[in-house]
Amino acid sequence: MSKGKSLFLGFLAGSSLAVAATLLTTPASGRDMRNRVKGQGAEWKVLVNNLKEDSQRLKDQLFKTSKEGSILVKDLTQEMKKTVMDWKETVEPHQENIHNYLAQIETSLKELEEKVKSQ
Repeated sequence: MSKGKSLFLGFLAGSSLAVAATLLTTPASGRDMRNRVKGQGAEWKVLVNNLKEDSQRLKDQLFKTSKEGSILVKDLTQEMKKTVMDWKETVEPHQENIHNYLAQIETSLKELEEKVKSQ
């Protein structure tokens, strides 16, 4: 016999003995015990149904949130692309002037350094 099968049979036999011992040693009558088991079964059924409903609501909320998130990311990406393009259109015509201005500043700094060194 395989290890898994013998383990399962041992578990089944042990569980059966534990159930029998519990039923024989309980101070309640059989009717009381059946009513208690029936009540607990109903409670478990309600609990399982509540868990199913909660998990379905969670699944629906996750789906909705992920869909909204993907739309927001798409919109943000498009808005960023537009902003970069607008910035490029604004800066490109002035780019040569900016380079000339930076070159003048560099020349002025070199002249100032030479004056400081010569004094």
